[in-house]
Amino acid sequence: MTAKPTRITGRLWVLTDPEGKLYDDIDTDMIFHNRYLHITDVDQMGQYALDNLIGWEDFAKKARPGDIVMAGRNFGAGSSRQQAVDCFRALGIGAIIAESFGAIYKRNGINSGLPLVTFPGLTDIASQFQSGDTVEIDLANGEITLDGERTFQAQPFSRVQMDIYQAGDLFAYGKSQST
Repeated sequence: MTAKPTRITGRLWVLTDPEGKLYDDIDTDMIFHNRYLHITDVDQMGQYALDNLIGWEDFAKKARPGDIVMAGRNFGAGSSRQQAVDCFRALGIGAIIAESFGAIYKRNGINSGLPLVTFPGLTDIASQFQSGDTVEIDLANGEITLDGERTFQAQPFSRVQMDIYQAGDLFAYGKSQST
């Protein structure tokens, strides 16, 4: 097993509301609507990512593998809907940066190996980021570099989060610990 890189670079999607402010409280129904819960093939879930979020209904058609999503406070609030994590994995999203995450969403994301980066104070400086920017995230030290020039400090991954991410997911991490 080869460990995943601790630096991720990608095109940024800044999720803003209709007034142009960083979206807060994006719940799991906005991420992956309940009308799609009959879909069980993870590879098919990506096409529905964010299609219940006003202004972002066409996100899945525009997103490319490696892209990075940015949102405000309490991203993934609500239910324990695993599909709200899996839809981003199906699209190949490189990471999600948010000021904070819903507790259950954060646990599901970490367990699935989806890089979730907590960025305290993001809302106050969000106007410095635009969709289409290139960002590099150093998961080990929490640094986010914007367009190769400006660096911001987010929270670094904990050792457990890094170990699970690098193993691929919680199940792979568990297997690696039992050998």
